[in-house]
Amino acid sequence: QLRHADLVVFGSTKPDDIPVSWIKPGATIISCARDLLSEKCNYGQQNNLAAEKTVGSLAVAMRMQNMVKNMERWIQSQQYRKWDLHCLKLQPLSPVPSDIEISRAQSPKAVDVLAKEIGLLTDEIEIYGQTKAKVRLSLLERLKDQPDGKYVLVAGITPTPLGEGKSTVTVGLVQALTAHLNINSFACLRQPSQGPTFGVKGGAAGGGYAQVIPMEEFNLHLTGDIHAITAANNLLAAAIDARILHENTQSDKSLYNRLVPVVNGVRGFSAIQLARLRRLGIIKTDPETLTEEEISKFVRLDIDPSTITWQRVVDTNDRFLRKITVGQANTEKGFVRQAQFDIAVASEIMAILALTTSLQDMKERLGKMVVANDKKGEPVTAEDLGVTGALAVLMKDAIKPTLMQTLEGTPVFVHAGPFANIAHGNSSVLADKIALKLVGEKGFVVTEAGFGADIGMEKFFNIKCRASGLVPSVVVLVATVRALKMHGGGPNVTAGAPLKKEYTEENLQLVADGCCNLQKQIQITQLFGVPVVVALNVFKTDSPAEVDLVCKIAKESGAFDAVPCNHWSAGGRGAIKLAQAVEKAANQKNSFKYLYSLELPIVEKIRIIAQKVYGAQDIELSPTAQSQVDRYTRQGFGNLPICMAKTHLSLSHRPERKGVPTGFILPISDVRASIGAGFIYPLVGTMSTMPGLPTRPCFYDIDLDPITEQVKGLF
Repeated sequence: QLRHADLVVFGSTKPDDIPVSWIKPGATIISCARDLLSEKCNYGQQNNLAAEKTVGSLAVAMRMQNMVKNMERWIQSQQYRKWDLHCLKLQPLSPVPSDIEISRAQSPKAVDVLAKEIGLLTDEIEIYGQTKAKVRLSLLERLKDQPDGKYVLVAGITPTPLGEGKSTVTVGLVQALTAHLNINSFACLRQPSQGPTFGVKGGAAGGGYAQVIPMEEFNLHLTGDIHAITAANNLLAAAIDARILHENTQSDKSLYNRLVPVVNGVRGFSAIQLARLRRLGIIKTDPETLTEEEISKFVRLDIDPSTITWQRVVDTNDRFLRKITVGQANTEKGFVRQAQFDIAVASEIMAILALTTSLQDMKERLGKMVVANDKKGEPVTAEDLGVTGALAVLMKDAIKPTLMQTLEGTPVFVHAGPFANIAHGNSSVLADKIALKLVGEKGFVVTEAGFGADIGMEKFFNIKCRASGLVPSVVVLVATVRALKMHGGGPNVTAGAPLKKEYTEENLQLVADGCCNLQKQIQITQLFGVPVVVALNVFKTDSPAEVDLVCKIAKESGAFDAVPCNHWSAGGRGAIKLAQAVEKAANQKNSFKYLYSLELPIVEKIRIIAQKVYGAQDIELSPTAQSQVDRYTRQGFGNLPICMAKTHLSLSHRPERKGVPTGFILPISDVRASIGAGFIYPLVGTMSTMPGLPTRPCFYDIDLDPITEQVKGLF
């Protein structure tokens, strides 16, 4: 009976005679033995025995009552807590100062104060400095019965190289919802890569009076997640080359003796080696019992170097690492091969971080990552290399979302940062899930998908929503007059170059002609059955007539509403109408559906995306792409979703084709697989996974004041 009890009361000295093994692990024990109670002293009078028994029983009852009260207090502390958020006041200036000046002028709340305001417990956060904190995943278990809030995705039209302000709209929207409409809301953003931060695009904290603060901490290192991904990725890359070298230079016996060494006179398999034996069909646990044939199967992965798909990564735009040669030192004994570096956020480990749902799920995904094929054409995984546990250890802190705040003191999660053109371009599932619990049933979680709706949003629905099981309530589609003029036939927009007069003067015809791209992106959203609200991110050079024209065309094209937004210059107050439109749209009928069935062949899934989303006439696979499709299908990976690697500057594969291109054949040059992340990614045309630096990178303007230690020049 004791083994099944959750609470055990000991009322005598009997505990001395009861083995610990009789008590269920985790059971609560209340000890009321006489020698532990206040009445233990010997009064020396026989007639006191009855009184002692009475007091002893009373002590037992009081201890049980105290235990119940303590449990009630603890249970109450674990319940969902109503927010007690104190928003920060904004005093927008005109003209609008630089992003970093605005960020520095605001004094953020201490992150532990913010955490308490939104109902986080003290043991659920790990504080990094004054303004950042990791949030532990245990919160999901505590609030598992709490209904989710509304789920909002911010996407955009096909952008200019300057970007159209999706992050700014995301931040402005939550500032409006919470600081001005008193509705709980959370922004979930991607962590920016240092590539764009020091390259062309700059940071990703939003801008103007709608940004995450402190913006320099947001854009530089944050809590080290990308560095953890880099370390894990490159450990696996090193393991691949080292294993090939050792297999090429050692006999089966030597390999076995080194892989399964004798330690303190005992030889034993590690847990991950036992798992490999089981996958090979060798059901043995004693290293001394393997046959020579079994030893050979166990120690030799026989990796075919020409099939290695796992590359080293670094979080810097470095074009000279796009093609390299490794193994040139004499110590590598002639094992030389061509390889490359990718930018860190293109690593499959980043995609796994963004799609995982728990530590156990992440560990399983890491183990499934296919890094090459063996000489028989079978996949070789991280699990085969024995590195899964080490990768999980390197990623154990990175899996926790980072809590920050907006300029108006509303909460933000920053977590994961895969690019949308070469990966799936969305922040993490875990950040969204935690935020949906914290905001409460009537609250809103606003997350962002990279680049245009044809890329980031399509992948959000077909990849991220499949992984999370979450259903979005509304899509906010961001447009700018500038981008619409470009799609209407305006001059090229180049980063770092002044805008031509067509973009700074009223031109209704260019705007009207360019709205074809907006209409197409609305149609793409409607393919998924989700209401869409168009957010027109207004610039000071936009005329009222241009703004009215865009909103009119958007509504006529099927948008639930279209709203001009001035959050960049006014903060949340400038996005109140957008927040009200989103709140109304979230109450509309939602008939969400995926674009394709996973059971369809890989080629057919690619064709559906190309034709229905991009507007292509058809697709054309290179011989390399077709052979890879055949290989992945044969290996059992045919039922995975598709993650197209394509330029973000056009609906087609040619960046110079603006508006809505039609009649084109989409070329698929190669097809690769991220088995751990759980998708197949076709490469459209020539897609580079390592950006390069321009003639004048952002780093020319970035500096540090050695006296104040303040960062200058970030944007």
